[in-house]
Amino acid sequence: MSKEKKAEACAYSGIGGQAVMEGVMMRNGDNYAVAVRKPDGGIIIKKDEYAGIIKNKTLYKIPVIRGVLSFIDSLVLGLSTLNFSSDIYMSETDEKEGAEKKDGEEIKIFKQETVTEEGIERADKSEKNGEEKKEAAGEGALSALVTVIAIVIALGLFMVLPYFLSQLFKGVVKSNVALSLIEGAIRIIIFIAYIKLISLMEDIKRVFMYHGAEHKCINCIESGLELNPDNVRASSKEHRRCGTSFLLYVMVVSIIFFAFIQTPVRLLRVVLRIVLIPVIAGVSYEFIRAAGRSNFFLVRLLSAPGLWMQRLTTFEPDAEMIKVGIASVEAVFDWKEYLNKNFGAHYETGNTTQEDPGKDWAAEGTERETSENRVSEGDGTGSLENEASERRGTEGPAEKESEK
Repeated sequence: MSKEKKAEACAYSGIGGQAVMEGVMMRNGDNYAVAVRKPDGGIIIKKDEYAGIIKNKTLYKIPVIRGVLSFIDSLVLGLSTLNFSSDIYMSETDEKEGAEKKDGEEIKIFKQETVTEEGIERADKSEKNGEEKKEAAGEGALSALVTVIAIVIALGLFMVLPYFLSQLFKGVVKSNVALSLIEGAIRIIIFIAYIKLISLMEDIKRVFMYHGAEHKCINCIESGLELNPDNVRASSKEHRRCGTSFLLYVMVVSIIFFAFIQTPVRLLRVVLRIVLIPVIAGVSYEFIRAAGRSNFFLVRLLSAPGLWMQRLTTFEPDAEMIKVGIASVEAVFDWKEYLNKNFGAHYETGNTTQEDPGKDWAAEGTERETSENRVSEGDGTGSLENEASERRGTEGPAEKESEK
């Protein structure tokens, strides 16, 4: 199949993700992976599972309700992976700066730990673990507080403020439908202004570039192309299942809701704009879900505004960002098997990770972390060091990690 024909095709892959601090998170079912570029140039990959806030999968099959649950799941997992990437980036930066400033002191402390008697060493580790737990608990509480404050500000800025601004036109506009349209227009203007403003920040620019890398990776495989840097780079940075499109449709659906749900009590009107957010999100999710699975002309037409909006939140990634995106995809998704099944390709399946020595583009210094092991990669070949071997200090034969 030619590249032009492949570009016209689009088979639903089931994977999705988001950009994080200096990295990309990809999710495939209950499995997800976060790939983060470290300040030293390496890539660290965390693999884990997230089954959702509700274990009853039947609810995820009910229209609108599944949208509400998916919306909450995206918030929970998104904040978790964003915090992880931020912690990795900041800790690596602090360690690098500390090593540059206190290299001699660090070596001295390391030597003291290695020659300390076993009993004392265990006591030291226990004390450190206790301190780390306290520190982690404090950071968790602070993170939760920051999250709550951010949600309150977002609700006030994007839901409550547009309502009060629209009421300024009440003297000249008598129609509730017209006022809802004005409110929706103000909400969209505030959203665009907010995105344009934060995009001036260098860190946010880079997040938007990783956002582009995430979309390009998914578009690449869903167009039937091999997942490599050249194909990813040539793929579109806009995608119909994007969260930016979702937010736009949330704003559009809210116009319809509030045009017909009316009450004479002003306070109640404000409350409704908050409590109905999950329902509005559920309805919006159904459209995004349909857009990602259909190539029908009307669906593509209705998806166009969301794709236009993504020009504000997706920038062209550089080569290193593309490698991070690919690493994240390969950690949770067998794209070769997907292309074989949906596009008639003939790849050998079973190992699509960066452990393949044939991939000369694979980033050096890649590390993979799971709940059970860590895989470190240097020149394209990986080694699995189990925790027992690390504690004994042995150098036994390494065992290859199986991604599937």
